[in-house]
Amino acid sequence: MEVRRLVIRGVVQGVGFRYAMTAQARLMGVTGWVRNRRDGSVEAMIAGDAAQVAEMLAWSRIGPAGAAVNEVMVESATGNFSGFDLLPTA
Repeated sequence: MEVRRLVIRGVVQGVGFRYAMTAQARLMGVTGWVRNRRDGSVEAMIAGDAAQVAEMLAWSRIGPAGAAVNEVMVESATGNFSGFDLLPTA
C-alpha cells in the first residue's frame, strides 16, 4: 500500500476538480480524500497499490475539463482510509 499527499496548483477550484477526482478515485479503487485549500490549491491524500497511485498521479496532473494544472507537489505520507471522501475546505 502506497500513500501520497498531493497539493495541486493552477486553475483547480471552481472547475469540479474535487468531484472529478472523487469519481476517478472511486472508479479505480483508490482510497483517501480531497479538499480545497484557502490558498486556491487542492489537497488530496491517495492510497492504493503502486499502479493505482501512479495512475491517480497521472490523472491529477491533467484533471477534469476546465482545469489547468500548473504543479502537483507529491509527498510520501501515511494513513489508512476506508473509502474516498470529499472534505470541507481547510
